[in-house]
Amino acid sequence: MSHPVLLVIAHGSRDPRHAATVHDLTQRVRSERPGLRVETAFLEFNAPSVPRVLERLAAEGADEVIALPLLLTRAFHAKTDIPSVLREARARLPRLHIRQADVLGPSPLLDATLGRRLREAGVRPGDIPRTGLVLASAGSTDPEAIAVIAEIARELRHTGWCAVRPAFASASLPRTEDAVRALRAEGVDRVAVAPYVIAPGRLPDRIAAGAEAAGADVLADVLGPAPELARLLLERYDEARVLVGASLSA
Repeated sequence: MSHPVLLVIAHGSRDPRHAATVHDLTQRVRSERPGLRVETAFLEFNAPSVPRVLERLAAEGADEVIALPLLLTRAFHAKTDIPSVLREARARLPRLHIRQADVLGPSPLLDATLGRRLREAGVRPGDIPRTGLVLASAGSTDPEAIAVIAEIARELRHTGWCAVRPAFASASLPRTEDAVRALRAEGVDRVAVAPYVIAPGRLPDRIAAGAEAAGADVLADVLGPAPELARLLLERYDEARVLVGASLSA
């Protein structure tokens, strides 16, 4: 039996760096698992769209698709937008078995990716005990998503940082610059900002601007096509594949 197709669903952006980064990530996933068919689709702004890719797969004779949201938390897009698009596709393409995989976070592999980007930005192991960390996410109106970011920040505090604060680029508070200033007010001499976002775009740019405005000492890059993130995509794919097998054998 052939493996289900992995369909990575990204949000999309008018910023061309976003789609380029998503494609770099999916290419790394292909290199991690040769022979697995990996497709990319976007909810908006970029092509190809999710319905278009699913229609093409069905026309080519694919039997199963695992749709993986390229999202870090279970917020509106994971709970509403993507399920709606997939329901409509199932109605139009009844012979194509489509299952939605879980979102990416939280995961130790995401923590490892954050650590990689901070090291690349110049944070050395010996710096961590005297450095405050701002975990800067895109933001959401969904309380579950906000709670997840807050919990990740609490867990990171136990990995050696002298303080960790969550921040948000939209929808929620505090903003990145406010979190940096709050750490300074607490007496933290060195502050690093780690964007908890996958690809460049308007909100990551807002995080970077806030870090610069508040005088953060270190600004890490977005998570991007890191090897740990590629492995996490495959981990979520494998989890969903197990569920597919269990449901078919039930």
